[in-house]
Amino acid sequence: MPDKRRPRAAAPAMAAEDGLLLLQSQALAEEEAAKTKGEMLTRFLKDKLAKEERSSALNLRKLSTQWRAVLRETKDKELRQDIEILSQTFARVMDCKDGSLATDLEEAEEQHAQALRSHLHNIDRLLQLQRCRLTCLEEGYSAQLEALKTEFEAERYGGGEGQQWHPLAIL
Repeated sequence: MPDKRRPRAAAPAMAAEDGLLLLQSQALAEEEAAKTKGEMLTRFLKDKLAKEERSSALNLRKLSTQWRAVLRETKDKELRQDIEILSQTFARVMDCKDGSLATDLEEAEEQHAQALRSHLHNIDRLLQLQRCRLTCLEEGYSAQLEALKTEFEAERYGGGEGQQWHPLAIL
């Protein structure tokens, strides 16, 4: 029987080895399952992170677009108010300029008319002076002409003692 004990002893040793192998294979299987589960979890988290980043980027673009629209609206209102204020200021300045230009134009026209009247008066005085001068010169010329005629007639008709007038005598 001792032979039977040996197989029994060998059987429990084999069973222990089989149990150990079974435990090792179960540990390996659990480790593989845990590793696979970890990889799946890592992949899932990476996919979720990538999806979240894409969503975040998209939402950031949407928010940026909406914020720019709000800023544009605000700037649009400000610029329209500025344009309105500048338009009113321009109209007021133009009214002032129109008034001052009208006054300046009236003054310039008055000055022009005064200068024209003064010029025409001076021209009339110069013409009168020139006419007087011309009249005096004509009178002087007529007087000299009469004197020469008288002298000529006197010389011609015997006023010269024994001298006969001859046209070539002047030479």
